[in-house]
Amino acid sequence: MSLVRVQNFSVSLDGFATGEGQTLQAPFGHAGERLHDWMFATRWGRAMLGRTGGSGGVDDAFARQFADGIGAEIMGAGKFGPPGWQDDPEWKGPWGSNPPFHTPVFVLTHRPRPSVEREGGTTFHFLDASPAEALATAREAAGGRDVRLGGGPTMLRDFLAAGLVDHLHVVVVPLVLGRGVRLWDGLEALERDYDVESTSSPGGVTHVTFTRRAV
Repeated sequence: MSLVRVQNFSVSLDGFATGEGQTLQAPFGHAGERLHDWMFATRWGRAMLGRTGGSGGVDDAFARQFADGIGAEIMGAGKFGPPGWQDDPEWKGPWGSNPPFHTPVFVLTHRPRPSVEREGGTTFHFLDASPAEALATAREAAGGRDVRLGGGPTMLRDFLAAGLVDHLHVVVVPLVLGRGVRLWDGLEALERDYDVESTSSPGGVTHVTFTRRAV
């Protein structure tokens, strides 16, 4: 069976995956882009922005795993747009005409709308569903390939609490946000179900991977 994966998910030292005060101009609130500077400094990240250069090494190797073997993505409403996007029938996400997913993407929202097809193979579908129901739908669309959980942190907590995540890659960034939305709340002893490894990077971040233990 295909795996359920989280890739390149950044958190601060105090566990926040997004800051407070999210808007269209500041999708990560007061955190800005600081949680993701490590990724966009890599060769892979700069290529995603249409630029050349960037660093290789550990950070680049982890960043490149984002798309390998992925057949569909599930994301929360907060990743698809800032608060209130459901009230704008013309909103199609913040990624422009050619989003970086290139697969079916299932957006979890209590206010579904018709699917939105974009360039490059990305089609956004909107579901009001439980984690298990959404995963069943995404797995069917993925055609045997893996399903990526794209966040945000509230949605990831729900999938982790339901025991649906096979591989979790968290990047701990050396900054303290103090406020926002935390990833780990309510997930006490999560590590018992996983083999946990950490890899430090010369760039200052730590890559922590959780791989589900075989039953």
